[in-house]
Amino acid sequence: MYDFFIAPFVDYSFMQRALLGSIALALGSCPVGVFLMLRRMSLTGDAMAHAILPGAAVGFLLYGLQIVPMTIGGLVAGVIVALGAGAVSRFTIQKEDASMAAFYLISLALGVLIVSLRGSNVDLMNVLFGTVLALNNEALSLIGVISAISVVTLAIFWRGLVAECLDPLFLRSVSRIGTPVHFIFLALVVINLVGGFQALGTLLAVGLMMLPAAASRFWTARVGPMCALAIVIGWVSCAGGLLISYHFALPSGPAIILSAGAIYLCSIVIGTRGIVNSRLRPHRHRTA
Repeated sequence: MYDFFIAPFVDYSFMQRALLGSIALALGSCPVGVFLMLRRMSLTGDAMAHAILPGAAVGFLLYGLQIVPMTIGGLVAGVIVALGAGAVSRFTIQKEDASMAAFYLISLALGVLIVSLRGSNVDLMNVLFGTVLALNNEALSLIGVISAISVVTLAIFWRGLVAECLDPLFLRSVSRIGTPVHFIFLALVVINLVGGFQALGTLLAVGLMMLPAAASRFWTARVGPMCALAIVIGWVSCAGGLLISYHFALPSGPAIILSAGAIYLCSIVIGTRGIVNSRLRPHRHRTA
């Protein structure tokens, strides 16, 4: 048991860094994923994850695989795509989901093209799927700062975020914070995806944000416990994925996301609000 579960994290510093970075990432991104899910914006997170790719690719083109330029580029690209999609939906007949899909497809293709201009296939794979086992102090510091900002912001604007998720019209009728809270939330989505990009890459960053959030909904209906449970599921997924990656020589990023996916599938079946309990409740009610 010790050799399988504990030894890899005790004996190897790269495993310690990967675990620390992914746990910090889950702490900030999983609650954001819960709010995305409650707002029915889950696919928006996926679109935004792809939207940061061109900016990160420009940073890579100019400075190589350096954290700060790629982070700044990804952040700028994410903001531009979010504002662009919002402007198209506001000033044209097209809905926001369609405009976001269009921007995300353009961004993905443009980012891959930019990386391919200078980098090799290995560089492209690193950008798309991340390098969680190669996190350095700079990357860990960035992820830690993003996680801290996310937790503090969620704590400050908690009531506004919950109100906007459950009844945005009511929030707008009694307060003027509805629009600012919406943009603050979108900023949290972007910065957490930028942080996830460092560890899991463009294609997988949204997985750690959304899968634990989706799984937690099968266990509780309250927002607070849902966020806490999503964080725990995220932590378990990160540790489990890293162990699977280490022992079976598998890519670490996909292993983490597949671990979260396995927990999600189990939650669908055995969660307190899952299939089994949903089927049993009417039967219990009739026999009573």
